[in-house]
Amino acid sequence: MAQLKVTLVKSTIACLPKQKAVVAALGLKKINQSKVFTDSDALQGQLALVSHLVKVEKA
Repeated sequence: MAQLKVTLVKSTIACLPKQKAVVAALGLKKINQSKVFTDSDALQGQLALVSHLVKVEKA
């Protein structure tokens, strides 16, 4: 499966509670913090909710 590098590029201060929860579930706490995930349908759904807050690259 493909590996995706997800980086938080915007703050969650003015976001909806659901969006804050998704960012927390991804394990991203600080701006410019990155995590590597295995691509899945569930991950794609999460990234769709917070696409304006994160940058996604192939790892």
